[in-house]
Amino acid sequence: QVQLVESGGGLVQAGGSLLLSCKASVFTLDSYAIAWFRQIPGKDREAVSCIMARDGTTWYSNSVKGRFTISSDNAKHTVALQMNSLKPEDTAIYYCAAERIPPQLADNYWSTAQVYGSWGQGTQVTVSS
Repeated sequence: QVQLVESGGGLVQAGGSLLLSCKASVFTLDSYAIAWFRQIPGKDREAVSCIMARDGTTWYSNSVKGRFTISSDNAKHTVALQMNSLKPEDTAIYYCAAERIPPQLADNYWSTAQVYGSWGQGTQVTVSS
């Protein structure tokens, strides 16, 4: 398992920005898919975005496409999620997750929470209207 530590959450007004960071305790990110999920109490965990660290392939949910950007810094073992034009409906606990997903399966499975074996503790994002 990989240990993941998120940071960067907080309170922001609608239209504002936040940068989330996920640091992984691995020798290299190259073989991993790193994803961000979010969860509102009482609801299922929702996939937000994912990056294949080896080649930089990215995926986004329709609800954040064009507003959020995921990136990886393999030298620092860190994946970032830049969140712009935030909306009140983006309010949730954001989790970082990691798994060795074969590239040929990533298209179909990147957004499935059950695929990921390593999770961070989560960071709260609150967007006020």
